[in-house]
Amino acid sequence: MRNVEGKNPVIELINMNKEIDKIYLQKGLRGDKISQIISKAKNKNIKIEFLNKYKMDKKAESDNHQGVIALTSQLKKYNLKQTINDLSKRKKDPLLLILDHIQDPHNFGAIIRTAYAAGVDGIIYPKDRACGITATVDKASAGAIESIRLIEVVNVNRAIDFLKDNNYWVTGADITGHKKYYEHDFSGKVVLVVGNEGSGLSRLTKQKCDFLVKIPMQNNFSSLNVSVATGILLFEANRQRNTI
Repeated sequence: MRNVEGKNPVIELINMNKEIDKIYLQKGLRGDKISQIISKAKNKNIKIEFLNKYKMDKKAESDNHQGVIALTSQLKKYNLKQTINDLSKRKKDPLLLILDHIQDPHNFGAIIRTAYAAGVDGIIYPKDRACGITATVDKASAGAIESIRLIEVVNVNRAIDFLKDNNYWVTGADITGHKKYYEHDFSGKVVLVVGNEGSGLSRLTKQKCDFLVKIPMQNNFSSLNVSVATGILLFEANRQRNTI
């Protein structure tokens, strides 16, 4: 079992009819969202247990559980090869996202939320030297984590090689890009790669990209938050691909 923490993520979990073993609520909490959770849980025969703040804090995995924790099943694990095989059977060209060692769980969660809203078909991220799936990531995704393919790989660069072998075009986001992002052609089978919060794309990953694009800045500003930059790029890709 895993924790889903926070008012909105738990409401979303209930609304999506996901399997929930139990909901823990902090004693004394009031408000519309708490009332919603209690009502929805009772309607679906989900057990509720009220705990004091100390016990809630002990059960929590994130830094801000808001007095609400749901116990639910583990996320489904997706395989890259199977994902590519599944996507090949569709008429629509796939759009995939690779995270090159994102380390902040709030960024990871925000990216998942944005990617789901942008219709991304899967998010690929490395097993080591990067943020994994945590309760904080879950909460920051606002429920989107339940509905998008998350694909953990041992090595990002080998994943890129595999995708290129399957006729995907790989575009990296980097300040050294020769094209502005809105000048780039995002049609076809596309993979967007975004880099680490501090250092950006790693040297080898940058070399493996077919294209590098940049987001032009004003006022001598050098970079955006990675989740914000990812959103800009994904929705430009969507605009070009006429998917929204």
